[in-house]
Amino acid sequence: MKIHLNKLLLATGLACSVLAAGAATGTPQRENKVANNPLMKPSTLPFGAPDFSRIKGEHYLPALKAAIEQQRGEIAAITDNKQRPTFANTVLAYEKSGRTLDRVSSIFFCVTEADKTPEIEKAEAEIIPLLTDFENEIKFNGKLFGRIKYVYDHERQALRGEDLRLLDEVYKSFVRAGALLPQDKMARMQDINRQLAKLQQDFGNTLPKAAGEVAVWVDDAKELAGLSESDLAQCRKDAQSRGGKAAYCIVITNTTQQPILSGLRNRGLRERVYNASVHRTDGTGAFNTFPQVVQIAKLRAEKAELMGYKNYAAYSLDNVMAKNTDNVYAFLRQLISAYKPKADAETAAIEAYARQTEGPDFKLQPYDRLYYSARMKREQFNFSEDEVKPYFNIDSVLVNGVFYAAHRVYGLTFSERHDLPTYHPDMKVFDVLDADGRQLALFYCDYFRRPTKRGGAWMSSFQKQSRHRGQLPIIYNVCNFAKAPDGQPTLLTWDEAQTMFHEFGHALHGMLSDCNYNTLSGTAVARDFVELPSQFNESFASIPEVFNHYARHYKTGEAMPEELKSKMLGSLNFHSAYALGENLAATCVDLAWHCLSSSEIPAADKALDFETSALKAVGLLDSQIPPRYSTSYFNHVWGGGYAAGYYSYLWSEVLAVNVAGYFAAHGPLTRTVGDAFRAKVLSRGNTRDLMSVFSDFTGLKAPDAAALLKARGFKRSC
Repeated sequence: MKIHLNKLLLATGLACSVLAAGAATGTPQRENKVANNPLMKPSTLPFGAPDFSRIKGEHYLPALKAAIEQQRGEIAAITDNKQRPTFANTVLAYEKSGRTLDRVSSIFFCVTEADKTPEIEKAEAEIIPLLTDFENEIKFNGKLFGRIKYVYDHERQALRGEDLRLLDEVYKSFVRAGALLPQDKMARMQDINRQLAKLQQDFGNTLPKAAGEVAVWVDDAKELAGLSESDLAQCRKDAQSRGGKAAYCIVITNTTQQPILSGLRNRGLRERVYNASVHRTDGTGAFNTFPQVVQIAKLRAEKAELMGYKNYAAYSLDNVMAKNTDNVYAFLRQLISAYKPKADAETAAIEAYARQTEGPDFKLQPYDRLYYSARMKREQFNFSEDEVKPYFNIDSVLVNGVFYAAHRVYGLTFSERHDLPTYHPDMKVFDVLDADGRQLALFYCDYFRRPTKRGGAWMSSFQKQSRHRGQLPIIYNVCNFAKAPDGQPTLLTWDEAQTMFHEFGHALHGMLSDCNYNTLSGTAVARDFVELPSQFNESFASIPEVFNHYARHYKTGEAMPEELKSKMLGSLNFHSAYALGENLAATCVDLAWHCLSSSEIPAADKALDFETSALKAVGLLDSQIPPRYSTSYFNHVWGGGYAAGYYSYLWSEVLAVNVAGYFAAHGPLTRTVGDAFRAKVLSRGNTRDLMSVFSDFTGLKAPDAAALLKARGFKRSC
């Protein structure tokens, strides 16, 4: 998941019936304990940065309870107002409410995903139901919605700009939650949402435990032939940090294919690693998420039906750029038709290559593909990943690449500071300064994997930008790179370097926000637009001036030789059908589940069969190119905020390629173009219609999907 939708409320679309609104009373001892809780008052650190030197795991639950009570009182003040509802006394008052809860929950949800200790996990089990019930309480507060609806009906025509957008978004959020439902359906919605919150939490907690359980242990270094010295060192380090059951440990990452397979010569070990990955949660081992999956799917479908939609996909897509499943499938069919011939040709070529050394009867298996593809790539382009990794020192990629590009394009400068505490010693913190020296934001980065962190990479915020609240953005990126042993530099692969640029694109979307209202600022945009800034920012990684600035040997400081650079960059689209195919397959799995009615959801023991039939139906059933995430470990969909929305990565990539094309035509590192993109896109948040935002910058009336295939090296256009 590349952007972290950090509130459960966004992930589940919670809405239920009204709960008792009376504030609880407490003893003086309890009240004093809450008052001394470091989360209950804004931090005294610069810009309100979280004071992790004082925050303990024990503080979150009481702080969240107190913050809920505080906002409950703020909501009561709105509903008890005897004056006629207006934008100021109702919608704006609602926007002002809940600052403490926003602050506390933003910090809490960061640590639940990036550093989930047993204490945090225990607190989460109590906190999620509390937040679920409170969001239900708000969204089905009849008096509150009545006032909002009155403003919508009587004052909307007089509003302009962000005020109008805020009213529309607030009103729509209540309606989509079910505020117009009859009482009996509200009651059922309450039950559905409580169950969904618990199921999604359980699913998210299961995945890292399952990945840890199926880690592949190896005693004999000979079995690891083909791995580099740095990879071997990492396997030793992972073994030590996980209890030392054997000398080496291969950790399973969150995707289906495991990157380490590209180097392992031992076919039997490749098969073990691949099977550990695909079977981690499918019921063949200690963990089985299929019962959770089918329950989540059924409840989502029923929720959509209560809201008057055919299925959950129809309900979800009604609120994004794509609008409906017909548009999404039309988009996907264009890509699939161009993808299939190239994918088949690639598979045949890889198998033929393998047979040159393995014999004419060799049958290529999915656990073989990355290995032989990597060998073909080395032979065709005459270089290996081990040759280029010394030029991708993580510190240089960040400072001389990611930050340098942002300086050239947007005029930003970054200064590391050491006075702000963090939740983990691996983190770094930077001041973000505008071209005129004005402080724009704080940026935290947490790049290294650990057992307490979920898989993947994401961005979120401790605090969003808001002129109305007087807030500067405090943004963070989280990744899962393997940290080198002490005393050695952490060297990245090209894909990992691109991930840093990607996540920083999200960070820029938050940092450069210039909006009045917290609700509309930063990345608070439609799911199929939110990946545009991040995917576009990847394009800077390969621009010659930027590349030459960061791709320097960690020992000598010398730039990557032109010949090696030419080989590496020239190989980027080698066997590109694989990356597109695994994404298309995952996308279609997601849509297939969410296009079912509640009565069509299969039983848990038929879930894998359903995935197979769904892929076959769209022509994507291919053992050689499995989904990037299979049903049983698809956290974006079952534990995160991308249900019926995984297509958005490809959709947004089209937007990003179109934007990159505009930059390339007008000067990719030109401040004039960067400032225009900042003013028209990055700063606007959700204050305007998003297609208009896209068109205003690119000049295109609609996204050009053909550009995506061209960028991925496909000769045939769509």
